[in-house]
Amino acid sequence: MSEAGDPSALPAAGDEEEHTRPEPGREPDRRLRHRWVPITAGWLCLLIGLADVVSAVIPRLQLVHRLHRITPFVPGMLTNVTFTADVIIGLFLLMLSHGLRRRKRRAWQATCLLLTFSVLIHVVHAPYLVPGVVSAILLGGLLFYRDEFYAVGDPVTRWRAAGVFVCLLIADVAIGLTYMLLVRGLAEDYSTWQRIVHTTYGLVGVTGPVKFVPEGRSDFFNILTSSLGVFTVLVTVFVFLRPAKPKGRLTPQDEREIRELLHRHGHRDSLGYFTLRNDKSVIWSPSGKSCVGYRVVAGVMLASGDPIGDPEAWPGAIHAFLDEAARHAWAPAAMGCSELGAEIWCRESGLTALELGDEAVVEVADFSLKGRQMRNVRQMAARVCRQGYAAQVRRLSEVPPDEVERLVRRADSWRGSPTERGFSMALGRVGGPGDDDCVIATATENGVLRGLLHFVPWGSDGLSLDLMRRERTAQPGVNDFLIVETIRKAQELGIKRLSLNFAVFRSALARGERIGAGPVLRAWRSILLFASRWFQIESLYKFNAKFCPLWVPRFFVFSGTRDAPRVALAALEAEAFLVWPTVEVRRIARRLGLTRLARRLRRSTRRPGTARR
Repeated sequence: MSEAGDPSALPAAGDEEEHTRPEPGREPDRRLRHRWVPITAGWLCLLIGLADVVSAVIPRLQLVHRLHRITPFVPGMLTNVTFTADVIIGLFLLMLSHGLRRRKRRAWQATCLLLTFSVLIHVVHAPYLVPGVVSAILLGGLLFYRDEFYAVGDPVTRWRAAGVFVCLLIADVAIGLTYMLLVRGLAEDYSTWQRIVHTTYGLVGVTGPVKFVPEGRSDFFNILTSSLGVFTVLVTVFVFLRPAKPKGRLTPQDEREIRELLHRHGHRDSLGYFTLRNDKSVIWSPSGKSCVGYRVVAGVMLASGDPIGDPEAWPGAIHAFLDEAARHAWAPAAMGCSELGAEIWCRESGLTALELGDEAVVEVADFSLKGRQMRNVRQMAARVCRQGYAAQVRRLSEVPPDEVERLVRRADSWRGSPTERGFSMALGRVGGPGDDDCVIATATENGVLRGLLHFVPWGSDGLSLDLMRRERTAQPGVNDFLIVETIRKAQELGIKRLSLNFAVFRSALARGERIGAGPVLRAWRSILLFASRWFQIESLYKFNAKFCPLWVPRFFVFSGTRDAPRVALAALEAEAFLVWPTVEVRRIARRLGLTRLARRLRRSTRRPGTARR
């Protein structure tokens, strides 16, 4: 850890390898070029879309009587089509404005197409030409600066949007057919095909072949189908344009090469092994001597820890990381960097660093339970021992696979929430392939498992705490007891240092409680204490402080103040401190009794002789 945090270890510019140095002809960062273009285009698109919606919804601004000027030349319902198209185009422009600000190519293409239609519609409304002129000016500007909108989208999102559109379209037609079936107010007996055509036309604001009696039902049907059509289009566009969230794609070859780098350079960063998480992706430097593990969350390309490999090759991996972020219009960020890592990130990318907190590192040779400072830990560990608890600390290679499975299953039953927290300092698995060097510590009472700790390798002579669980009815202090027993076993395992939990804003909490702390520092500490009710900021700090560790600062690197709120939310979501509500389909089905009904249907459809006895 001392090597990773020592600024003196920073490689000099003249000592860097040739491939890590930006080439003389290297293209400047596209994210910083003509930044006013996407921002201005996005805001203008937002204002034009808002004006279209308002002018269509508010009758005083709509000037409905002007639409009747075109009725002698077009079918009667085309005026309704014009009204619907005006609303849909306005809503589309509102949604596309965010994509333009992020330089999305697909958003640019869709906006140009919609602006063309908007110009045509407002020309038809002549002399209501002001919105048409503004749309034409924006369209010309987008075409002139077309090279500024280069960000590609996610193909998975594109196909998902197509699937959502088809499903919603089928649901819309089914709702329309059900309405016709229940109302029974049709002028004549229409065929099923005529009803489908009429419903499909109604989704775009056009009257079909079906006539209702009385006509009031026809008006309600038109409102219903038009609303369904607008809803379908809006949901499809939202799915099509939402930030990409690709799945982790750590290939077996990537994993092998990462393990080789960890074998040679893993001692530099205690978070390096967590790059092997299953939900992470990795991007390599041109030389293959360094890589960055990352995950995309809410349009933020979030790296964790320092780049893996030779520090002289870190700039090459960082440049590749930034190029990939610019290609997709993702906001780049890195959390949990060491001091050296943060310095190289800021030097090579122009990003901003913020001290996020401190990592607690225990030096095994210096650890002792003697002294007043260790009184709490000593008493807790002794109390657990007197209650008959026994500890066992082993490498995973020494534990049979079936026993590991039983331990994990037992520990999972203690979880109060199905959400597993952690990203930068969590592996997300126990006993996976290739994890034989991990260490598992268990506490049992009369042969019954009461607590479990899981550590991942930190180079060849260190461990980093990954998982810490205990049964709710277990004796308080079980985790303290297991950490102490792991340190006692460390010399036998060849371990010299132990990385414990990460304490967020540790220095602010420590300085804020001292005598003489200023009002600003005390106010900041009060805010952190208030947030500790949900995020366990103070409790983790106090738990780590009991072991008198060496505090190693960790930094958060992000692109700037403008992206800070979005990056912060993405980091909270990645660490599972912010969990968006989801619909639990299975639980709802169980409460409605649909699960039992499905089982009965399966039993009734089985062939004779195959039913269970």
